[in-house]
Amino acid sequence: MAGYGLPNDQHLSVVLENDLKKSGYNIKVISGSVSGSTSSGGLNRVDWTLSEPNIDLMILGLGANDMLRGINPSETEKNLEKIILAAKAKNIKVVLAGMYAPTTHGNNFKKNFDKIYINLAKKYELTLIPFLLDGVALNPKLNQNDGMHPNYEGTLVVSKTIKETILKIK
Repeated sequence: MAGYGLPNDQHLSVVLENDLKKSGYNIKVISGSVSGSTSSGGLNRVDWTLSEPNIDLMILGLGANDMLRGINPSETEKNLEKIILAAKAKNIKVVLAGMYAPTTHGNNFKKNFDKIYINLAKKYELTLIPFLLDGVALNPKLNQNDGMHPNYEGTLVVSKTIKETILKIK
């Protein structure tokens, strides 16, 4: 999550790093996010993003914008798979942060999109966060006025989910 509509100090990467420090973990969080990015954009950035030294874990949370734009789920899955393989080639662990599609693009689209993350997590034995926005999506108190992007309080919830996942695998 790139932090759309939020000041820099409320972006997920900053909030997550602060949450980890408060829990006694000195973990540097680097954001490779670009607001509005699709899995294709993430694939285009993967070599640059993973060129930072000493990366040992990547939270892969792309696909929501693909879903919103109605991009074929098989294309999203192929892009995510290539990103996973690029990380694995550098011995970087991957946590896959999933999304669920609404039925806006039809039930078949939803079915195919929703299984992307489960399939990839199984295939590559990845830790999976089934739905990154669990508890945040559709909650007006945790989202900005657009109803799609988490506000600061929503970002705190997402950060807690990611932090708990990271601490289980560290």
